[in-house]
Amino acid sequence: MEKVVLSKLSLEELIDYIESIGEKKFRAQQIFSWIWAKNAKNFNNMTDVKKEFREFLEKNCLILDCKIKTRQISIDGTIKYLIEYKDGLCAEAVLMRFDNRSNLSMCVSCQVGCKMGCKFCATGKNGFKRNLSAYEIVSQILLCQIDTGLKITNVVFMGQGEPLDNFDNIKKAIYLINKNLQISIRRMTLSTSGIIPKINELADCELKPTLAISLHAPNHKIREQIMPIEKKFDIENLKKALKNYNDKTKDRITIEYILIGGLNDTKACALELVEFLKDLKCNINLIPYNSTDNDTYKKPTKKDLRFFKYILESSGKKVTIRLERGADIDAACGQLAGKVDLS
Repeated sequence: MEKVVLSKLSLEELIDYIESIGEKKFRAQQIFSWIWAKNAKNFNNMTDVKKEFREFLEKNCLILDCKIKTRQISIDGTIKYLIEYKDGLCAEAVLMRFDNRSNLSMCVSCQVGCKMGCKFCATGKNGFKRNLSAYEIVSQILLCQIDTGLKITNVVFMGQGEPLDNFDNIKKAIYLINKNLQISIRRMTLSTSGIIPKINELADCELKPTLAISLHAPNHKIREQIMPIEKKFDIENLKKALKNYNDKTKDRITIEYILIGGLNDTKACALELVEFLKDLKCNINLIPYNSTDNDTYKKPTKKDLRFFKYILESSGKKVTIRLERGADIDAACGQLAGKVDLS
């Protein structure tokens, strides 16, 4: 008989299961707490559950039905996990630790592969396999917490896949992260390449993470070169959706902009970007390009990066340069390829 995966059950479903096997209702709350709050690695860790019941659980249940296939640790402390699901497919998740900060950020994947095909990103080069379920998305955080014994405080939906292309599961995952893991919605960020109908739908959701837009170009011509989504959802209509999002939510949007040397890092691009963003309520996050296999692009020079930032800041916007984490283990922005054969 197939084992029951307890982390897939809501508290109400867990209560029903526990009572169906003749145990008291309070046992469900104990187990739920061990799974979601105490990072139990196995049933023997559940020390306030009677031994005979722990033995029953060991024979008939699982905490999780996915596992860490490989783990890589960067020189900066970043940990990249390759997580294997029940069907043998894998996705990557990244734990980022920052000096002098108490926050622990988890970058989670929402798909195995990606349909978007952005030219600067390794994920899409392997094609699209399938969506991850809400449970499979959240299990990345559970596995990391079990592995490290640490409490994740921030979640970014910036791993493999396009979150708004798997919107229903993302909404469920956000709910579970907020309710079961007790992570505030203000500590979640969702990054999208710009699926306009779903941006409009997200604006009406009760739980709205910080919205980050992978813009990466100041105009249609350059964006179309590097982001195929531009053919379907062009930059001018994307701006209208972002204005609508600003107006409906009153929230500030994050504009993500990967700087590719000689392509979109020029003074002209910076000035055009200033004009494009002038009436949007937003912050700007500049991301120096990270190399991938079979590269045709290059990093911007430090001089061009600083000058680009200076021009944007002169317009009154808040501008940051994303701190590169885990590049030595291919865990930085755009490098998640979901390789199974990792050295």
